[in-house]
Amino acid sequence: MADFTAEVFQNEFLSDGATDVHAIVTVTCSGAGTAGGVGSTSDGSTAEIIIVDTSGSMQGRNMESAKHAAAVAVDQIADGTWFAVVGGSHVAERIFPYPNARVSMVAMEPGAREEAKRAIARMAPGGGTAISTWLRMADELFSTVPAAQKHAILLTDGKNESEASVNLDRVIQQVTGHFQCDARGVGDRWVVEELRKISTALLGTVDLIAQPEDIADDFAALVQKAMSRGVAAAELRVWAPQGAQVLFVRQVAPTVEDLTARRSELNALTGAYPTGAWGDESRDYHVAVRVASRPVGSEQLAARVQLAVGGEVVSSGLVKAKWSDDDALTTRISPEVAHYTGQAELASVIQEGLAAKAAGDEATATVKLGRAVQLAAETGNDEATSRLRKIVEVENEEQGTVRLKRNTAKLDEMALDTASTKTTRVRKS
Repeated sequence: MADFTAEVFQNEFLSDGATDVHAIVTVTCSGAGTAGGVGSTSDGSTAEIIIVDTSGSMQGRNMESAKHAAAVAVDQIADGTWFAVVGGSHVAERIFPYPNARVSMVAMEPGAREEAKRAIARMAPGGGTAISTWLRMADELFSTVPAAQKHAILLTDGKNESEASVNLDRVIQQVTGHFQCDARGVGDRWVVEELRKISTALLGTVDLIAQPEDIADDFAALVQKAMSRGVAAAELRVWAPQGAQVLFVRQVAPTVEDLTARRSELNALTGAYPTGAWGDESRDYHVAVRVASRPVGSEQLAARVQLAVGGEVVSSGLVKAKWSDDDALTTRISPEVAHYTGQAELASVIQEGLAAKAAGDEATATVKLGRAVQLAAETGNDEATSRLRKIVEVENEEQGTVRLKRNTAKLDEMALDTASTKTTRVRKS
């Protein structure tokens, strides 16, 4: 039985006339178990699809490494889990179960595992790239099984060149909420923003695999993580009093994901935000609420933040507001709020800076990436600092003074881009 706890970190004191309340809510899950049931065997409530780019650009090392990785991933899928393998080019093809099979997905067992590997070994590259067809097929396959927890891995080495971007956007919107998807790009010919759109909408992650021989380890880790999530789905619920406005709800650790636009109304005062499946882990959320200002000495509940599983509330935290004329209280900055505000801005300025650099706007790129260097130092994000130093020459870290390097490696820029949303945890006070 999974156990959830919630902790709230904030400075509850507001100055006279202030209206905006910020808090970091840490939700921790323990005892989640494994996907689909107790122990290592699924009870059929879990489904996994492996989607591999089989377009012509995958010819050679990429294809051979991807086939090996898919076979390794198949080995990590727990017995009893519904599964399928999809090959994607300008069209999607069901690799396993075989196209002539009467079922769309099969329950994992030793025989199916070995047959899936044989099917994967016969995959061959050819054609273009239309990722919307891959996602649509995955959605269709998932719809045929009674699984509560549905997860896919998607691998590509190129950009979505065989269809208009509006097609991909439309299909992403159509399948959102139906399954989760982790997206991976191998090499330097794919487009980070395309895969980020997919992973963000489908509550997954995006990352760069620089070398083909690293695909197998990444695939194995992704499936192992999916199999370790014993809670199929949960939602974050935010209640705010009448007349208040929820400004935003963001996941800020382990990655930055803005959940604000995903709100669904539970009632007039409460919104629900999807969080996907959970294993034994901890996530931090930044909640900002605007309330009406009240006289000094007043206090009120600004928000109630809850996690719900299967419609049942399993943890709750309270966000409070107290108005004071004591500057020592009202000017104190919550270290948790300050830290994650900086981390969210860091992700934004990295992406904006790289986009400006790609567009030839060196002035904007220099300003944005300089600010990123400054924020990475302030928030202790050593990984971001290290990646930024491959793109810029740092003259003054504290002031964010930098110069763009010439002839930077595209892989270094893509590594910085994909890692931009990964955050460092703050030491709780």
